[in-house]
Amino acid sequence: MSLPVRKVSRRATIAALTAAVLGGTAATTAWAATASAHGASSPRTCAASDLYLSMGRKEGAAGSLYWPIAFTNTSTTSCALRGYPGVSVLDTAHRQIGPAAVHSGRSYATVTLAPAHSATAVIRTTNGPVGGPCRATGSYLRVYPPASRTAVLVPAAWKVCSGIFQVGPVNTDGTL
Repeated sequence: MSLPVRKVSRRATIAALTAAVLGGTAATTAWAATASAHGASSPRTCAASDLYLSMGRKEGAAGSLYWPIAFTNTSTTSCALRGYPGVSVLDTAHRQIGPAAVHSGRSYATVTLAPAHSATAVIRTTNGPVGGPCRATGSYLRVYPPASRTAVLVPAAWKVCSGIFQVGPVNTDGTL
C-alpha cells in the first residue's frame, strides 16, 4: 500500500522555521503551547492538515534512544491535541517494518497550540541490540496525530532494537 507524501506549503515551512527560531524543542516551547486541565474547554482538535511534523534531536540515555516528533500548528487559529499519536516505521516503498509503537502509559492532558507553536511526542527504542536484534532501518515514520485518521509521512531514519518501540503522549515538557 502506498501512502501519498503530504507536501508542505510555504506557509507551513515558514511556521515551522518560526517555531524553530523561537525555540523548537518541547522544553523551550512550553510557553507556546498550554496544557489544559481535564474537562476544561479547548479549541477544535488539530487536523493533520493543520500540522507540520518534524523530528527533533535524537538523545541517548541509560541504554535507550529517544527522538521527539514535533507537531507545529500551521493554521491561523489555535487547535488542540490530546493523547498519543500512532507511529510506525516504513521502508522506502512505504511498507511497514515491524509493529507500530506502543503507548508509554504516561498520563496526558489536552495541549492547545497557538498558530506557529509546537508540542512534541517522544519515541523510544533501545540504543542497539540489548536483549534482542535490531530491525532494518526505516526511511520514514508514519504518524497519525491524536484523534486523526490521516497519516503524515515524516522522513526519518529509525530502527527498532530489542523489540522495544514506545511513543509518549503529545506534551509540552518533552517527556516519554
